[in-house]
Amino acid sequence: MALYENVFIARQDVPTTQVETLTTQFSELVTGLGGTVSKKEYWGLRSLTYRIKKNRKGHYTLLNIDAPPAAVKELERTMSINEDIIRFMTVRVDELEEGPSAIMQRSAEKADRPGGDRGDRWGDRPPRRERPRFGEEGGAPVAAPITGDEE
Repeated sequence: MALYENVFIARQDVPTTQVETLTTQFSELVTGLGGTVSKKEYWGLRSLTYRIKKNRKGHYTLLNIDAPPAAVKELERTMSINEDIIRFMTVRVDELEEGPSAIMQRSAEKADRPGGDRGDRWGDRPPRRERPRFGEEGGAPVAAPITGDEE
C-alpha cells in the first residue's frame, strides 16, 4: 500500500462539528476499502489566499493515509461530490510524519508567545514619564492676564 497526505478545505459556514463528522466519514471510507488513517489534524478556520466559490475562509483538515490507490481515488471522488468541500489535495509521500505537522507546530509556537502571535507589543518599554501640564510649574510659560490698566 502507498502512503498519502490529504488536505481538504470545508466551507466557512459549516460548523466545526460537521467538519469533524466529515473527517470521520472520510476516514471510515478509507478503512472500509482496506486502508488506514494514521493521523487526523484539524487546522482550524483559516483565511484563504483568494476567494474560492465565494468563500474567504475555510476549515482545513489533514489526513495521513496508508491505503491502496483505489481507496484514495474513491476518497477524492467522494470529496468532489460533497458540496461542503471547496478544495482538496492528495499527495503521495515516501513516509508519513509521526509528530504534529508544520502548521500545528507553528500554531503552538504562536500560543507560547506573550501577547499572542504579534509578540509582546510594548516589551520592556519604560513607563511614560510624568510631564507637567501647560500652565503648571515647570511647564510652558503662562502669559500674564491682560487688563486695561497697563500702558
